[in-house]
Amino acid sequence: MSAEAQAGSSARLGRMRRSFRGWRGQRPFWGGLLTLLGGIPIAYIPYANFTLGTMTIRMATTAGAGSLIIGVLLVVLGLTMWYQKHSRVFAGVAAILLGLVSLVVSNFGGFFFGFLLALVGGALGISWAEGSASAQGAKDDDSKPEDFPANDDRPAPPPAVAGATYSVSGEPGDLFGNNRPKGTNGRHRAG
Repeated sequence: MSAEAQAGSSARLGRMRRSFRGWRGQRPFWGGLLTLLGGIPIAYIPYANFTLGTMTIRMATTAGAGSLIIGVLLVVLGLTMWYQKHSRVFAGVAAILLGLVSLVVSNFGGFFFGFLLALVGGALGISWAEGSASAQGAKDDDSKPEDFPANDDRPAPPPAVAGATYSVSGEPGDLFGNNRPKGTNGRHRAG
């Protein structure tokens, strides 16, 4: 393979990676992935046969069809989080509820693996919020704090003295903001 071909394939791979990263950042990707992965053990374990030596262990339950339905629904909800990001709250709540139901129906939720994945995936789907362009611009902004003008209108904070209370204006006073200097009997000097 020539050097030009390697450079072209690495550039194409870089573009694909950036494109996938952009797609992943616009939706609750990890919530959808964990929900999707949570459906697999819930649907698979009741139909699986495990063999230990010459002994076959069957995990079938009386609600095998229910386990299959819950598992398939969790996979569909994970895909819904990816491709219908506006339905993420519904899909997240439904994933959490189906994960809880799988504890009873499907061998303790696929031996707790599917249950935990569905719970965490649903919670991530609910809590995901789309970033705004202004937040992205603020994160990429290279300005320093000294580039912003200082607010010189504010008074300097008073020094900390034990037992002293201060009001909003920065002058000594009581807890209710009465800023009366001692010895004036409530009369204020104009000045």
